[in-house]
Amino acid sequence: MASKKDKRPARWPPSERLRVVIESARLPEDELGEFLRREGLHAPTLEQWRADALAGLGGTSAPAAGRKVSRRERELQRELRRKEKALAETAALLVLQKKSRLLFGDDEDDSSDPT
Repeated sequence: MASKKDKRPARWPPSERLRVVIESARLPEDELGEFLRREGLHAPTLEQWRADALAGLGGTSAPAAGRKVSRRERELQRELRRKEKALAETAALLVLQKKSRLLFGDDEDDSSDPT
């Protein structure tokens, strides 16, 4: 593992990262959690290191601009754009509603109405 002083995975040298990636690849799924705890790592960190190692070897997990995007990724990107657009529209409507209340004194709160 990294030096005893600094156990932060972000500061581990590449050789230690590679060691962890190789050792974790040999483990069955049920032993992986224990291994990660023993090493002081989280699963997303290990996955990133694995992707980095594959990218360095020219593997398929390289986040290169030319890599093929799967159908699921395209669907998720399309859904994200749709939701971002809906959120922007909602925010614009809220701003317009607030401005109209300030301009016209239109108060939807009828609790002050004595009838």
